[in-house]
Order: sequence, then C-alpha cells, then structure tokens
Amino acid sequence: MLSTLDALLLARIQFGFTVAFHIIFPAFSIGLASYLAVLEGLWLATGRSVYLDLFKYWVKIFAVAFAMGVVSGLVMSYQFGTNWSVFSDKAGPVLGPLMAYEVLSAFFLEAGFLGVMLFGMSKVGPRLHFLATLAVAVGTFFSAFWILSVNSWMQTPQGYGSNAAGQLIPLDWWAIIFNPSFPYRLVHMVLAAYLTTALVVGAVGAWHLLRDCRRAVGGPSEGARTMFSMAMWMAALVAPVQIAAGDAHGLNTLEHQPAKVMAMEGHFESHPAGAPLILFGLPNQAAGRVDYALEIPRLSSLILKHDLDAPLKGLDTVPRENWPPVPVVFWSFRVMVGLGFLILFLGLLSLVARLRGRLYEWPLLHRFAVAMGPAGFVAVVAGWITTEVGRQPFTVYGLLRTADSASPLSAPAVAGSLIAFVLIYFAVFSMGVLYILRLMSKPPSYGEPGVEAGKPIRTAGITPAPSVDPDRAMQPAE
Repeated sequence: MLSTLDALLLARIQFGFTVAFHIIFPAFSIGLASYLAVLEGLWLATGRSVYLDLFKYWVKIFAVAFAMGVVSGLVMSYQFGTNWSVFSDKAGPVLGPLMAYEVLSAFFLEAGFLGVMLFGMSKVGPRLHFLATLAVAVGTFFSAFWILSVNSWMQTPQGYGSNAAGQLIPLDWWAIIFNPSFPYRLVHMVLAAYLTTALVVGAVGAWHLLRDCRRAVGGPSEGARTMFSMAMWMAALVAPVQIAAGDAHGLNTLEHQPAKVMAMEGHFESHPAGAPLILFGLPNQAAGRVDYALEIPRLSSLILKHDLDAPLKGLDTVPRENWPPVPVVFWSFRVMVGLGFLILFLGLLSLVARLRGRLYEWPLLHRFAVAMGPAGFVAVVAGWITTEVGRQPFTVYGLLRTADSASPLSAPAVAGSLIAFVLIYFAVFSMGVLYILRLMSKPPSYGEPGVEAGKPIRTAGITPAPSVDPDRAMQPAE
C-alpha cells in the first residue's frame, strides 16, 4: 500500500508536521524569555518579592519549553538532508550560512547564559544574573531574526545569482538578509510570540484567580493577580499593534506575492472596479469560484488598496499550475485573523474591567482568559500554514518548485520515517506538555524555590571526594 503513495506529498506532510510541533515552542520561549527579563528587572527596581517569586515560577516552565524547542528543531533540520536534498543543494549556498549564523550567534548566546539563568542566582549575584537573563532573551530574539531571514528570503528572494551547477549563490548579503518581506515578518512573528506568551500567562493567572488561590505570594492571590494584570496589559496594548503590523505585512505580500493574497482573499476572478471582502465560503479550486460566499462589497479593495473602487487582480491572471492550494490558505488565514480579533477583544474587555475595578473579581473575564490560553499557539500555526502553503508550488518563490526540491526517495522510506516521527513526537512531547501543565496547575508560592531546589548533589556513578562529602572519610590503604 505504501508504494502507491506519493513520496513528495509524504515528505511535505512530514516537514509540515514537525514544523507545526516545533514552532509552538520557540514562539513561547521567545516571549517567555522577555517576560522573565521584565520580572527580574522589576524585582531589582522595586524590591518586591512577588516579581522574584514569579520569575522562579516561570523559569522552570521556560526550561522545559526551551529544551523541547531545541530537540524538535534539531530533528527538523535533518530533513533538509534526507527528504529535501535537492533543495539543500540548490539553495544551500545562500541559506546555509544564514542558519549557521543563527547557531553561532543566537544559540551559543542562549546556551552560554542559560545555565547561569537557571542555576546561578545564588552564585553570581542578582545584577550579573539579570545580565544573563537579558542575554538569553536577546539570544531568542536573534534566533527569530536569522530563521525569519531565511524564510523571508525563500518568500522574496533577492541578492542572489546562479553558477554553472544551477545553484543559487550569494551576491549581496545585505540584500539577502534584509530582503523585502523580512522586516514585516520579523515584527509580525515577535509580536505573535509576545501575545502567545501573554495569553498563557494570563490563562494561568486567571485559572488561579478562579480557584481563589489563598497560598499565593504575599497575600490572597497576589502572584496570580500580578501575572494576570501584566498579561492583560500586554494583550490590550500589543494586539492593536499586531493587527496594524499584520495589515502592513499583507500589503507587502500583495506587492511581492500577489497569488498568495488572492488565495487568502478567495479572489479567483479579477475585479476591475472594487473587490468584495469574502468573509466565509467554500473555495472551489477546480471550478475557480467560492461557493456560498458571504461577502461585503468593495471592502477588500479598501483594505488592500485603501480605495473602494481600486481594481484587484484575481487568480485568473495567474497560470493554474502556479496556484497555491486555495482552500487551505483561505481558511488558515481566517483562523489567524479571527483569533487576532478575539485577542483584541480580550484586551479591551480587561481594560473595561480594570476601569471598573473588577479586574480580579470578574469570573466571566477569567473564564474567557483561560479559554484563550491556547489561542496564540493556534494563531501562530495558522499563520505559518498561510505563509508556507501560500508560497506553493515553490520552495524558493518563483525560482525553485517544490516538486523539484525533494530527494529521490521511495514512498515507503518517507512513510516509515513519518510514522516514526508521529509516534515519537506524540509520546515525548505529550509528556513534556503534561509536565508543563502540571507546573502551571500549582500556584506561585511565597519564596518560590525555583529550579535549584532538590537538585542532585552529584552525578550518579561518581564517588565524591572527602571535601565534597564530609560524611565519607578517606581510609588509609591496608
């Protein structure tokens, strides 16, 4: 049966599956690293123990999420050499150095200071420890910088040439790194990471407020109140900025990848005098139309061109072999946008509660915040699907087709590795997620122990010297 499957489709499914698993952990760790830096900075500035206790509470969760992100990322990268060797050969001279820069700058920075951040609070002093926390936060940002530069170049390539072997080679590194879509993608992704983290922190705080956490820091629910308040400020302030950044990103995409925007909007046909905004419908790619469309006349032209009567081209101007899978892009885009407006609504609702003095005493708001806890992850994955599926049928837009990028492997070989990935990922990462949820289920306590409490005193199998273990005296040889 496996021999009848399409090896290319299986390779795409495998990469999509592993990336979808991987992306949720960096999105969380990027935002959480910055949140930890803010907490420690507030503790140093104010001396309030609640910030230190919240830092110790969340740093344990960060350690687990960071580890799962690293593991899933390393496994994912091997697929470039196994399932996508032709892509690696053709685009490697451009993309390889960029990914190496991510390791040399971002990952080394994170790894070098992570141990100090996790275990060095009592060893290096608070100010130097804060510097280590800042270094980890900056490292996560640099990681996003380089990876998004790689992905953005695949979307909007420039600064390249080609050699006799047909490889894409670098001609202008500044043009490659700062390609036309890169600034928009970087801002959009970093803001998405901050909102994702804010929703998780807010959901945990709301959960403990609903449970009336009497053991929280410094009084009834002080830790839960503090994290919930900070998270709601982030949602209220950053969600509108993210919507504006998404709009700018969409306009940039319309300029450089018009077919992707046509698929997002469901515009199979051109509209010479104002295009409608299709809210919902069933895209029929074979027939080239959206069935049962619910639309608002001319609103798409207003959003994309800022003119009700502006003409917009449709997919009828694009060769059919270059169409992306419209139904997938159409619906993933609506999931992302819909969740974005729900996040905005949560932030505005929290402002109303804050003005009325009911931020901590409004169970309806707290239940809404708990329900929105996973929304950031879903929106990030939906945004990734919109971006990557909308680029099809190309891996490097306009230059290298996906069908020409895969390794010459048989379908059973790809299917076997896909099955192994699915089983291992669900087994390993399900346990990690359950452990994180277990940590979150416990309220932050006064004098939160952090990650140092209960650590082993020595590595198994190594006999300690007398100076390390005073209970073990060295006996003279007989």
